[in-house]
Amino acid sequence: MNKPEKHIFVCTSSRPTGQQKGMCHTKEGVDIMMKFMEEIEERDLGGSVFISNTGCFGICEKGPIVVVYPENVWYGMVTVEDVEEIMESHIEGGSPVSRLEI
Repeated sequence: MNKPEKHIFVCTSSRPTGQQKGMCHTKEGVDIMMKFMEEIEERDLGGSVFISNTGCFGICEKGPIVVVYPENVWYGMVTVEDVEEIMESHIEGGSPVSRLEI
């Protein structure tokens, strides 16, 4: 396994028991993650961009939360429609999407 250039974390409100419940789950956290997966595949970035679902980041009122490393950029209130912009502007272009940053 190669070390990724970018790693995207998406809160899906998953719990240690495997259950998914909570703010990010009810606000399409899983759909957001799936859209990122589709975009990574379509853009042929699978070797350099990894994606992981996470449990709660603790700021549910700003969810769904997406975090991008190594830049440590936190996005809040992300929608499925925002994923393409994050991919184009931040992941491929290097410029975080300021309107979503928290």
